[in-house]
Amino acid sequence: MKILSTPAEGLREPSRKIGEITTEIKDLAQKMIDLSLDWEKDHPHEISSALAAPQVGENVRMIIVRNSSDDKSDKTFTTLINPKVVSESGRLLEDWEGCLSVPDLYGKVARREQIKVSAVTLDGEEVRVKVSGHLARTILHEIDHLDGVLFLDKIKGKRKSFARLQKNGELMPIDYSEVEDNDDLWG
Repeated sequence: MKILSTPAEGLREPSRKIGEITTEIKDLAQKMIDLSLDWEKDHPHEISSALAAPQVGENVRMIIVRNSSDDKSDKTFTTLINPKVVSESGRLLEDWEGCLSVPDLYGKVARREQIKVSAVTLDGEEVRVKVSGHLARTILHEIDHLDGVLFLDKIKGKRKSFARLQKNGELMPIDYSEVEDNDDLWG
């Protein structure tokens, strides 16, 4: 199992709902966590905040979200099964997003600052949470994956909304024309 990159098959397909939390589903969640942490070893200037099952070739509605995206030493994640956005509120904020399935490319995406989400935990507990800021952005990004949507789809056509990550960890703005005709990115 590996993290898929665009234009890999499955990244553009809607995921199916999980009906039962089986041993296989729990194993998949752990493999996703392991892959996220392994990915970080080769990316000193980035943190793996979350991962959706389609990014590892499993088109089921499950995401893992890091418990602290500010602390790389915190290697714990929460698994959300069948997550659903119940509501979005607050200002529409534009900020940089990256994706493990779109290596080294970042884009400015506008998202609401607060969301309410319902989901099921690996223990089968139904939860409903209200989150804001970076965590809201992260969860919305991952739920998009479950619907076959990449962050690129949210910014297509905006000239100054892309950047490449440099070896020193800084983002270097690039023109939209550098990515618009790249079929490997858009899938």
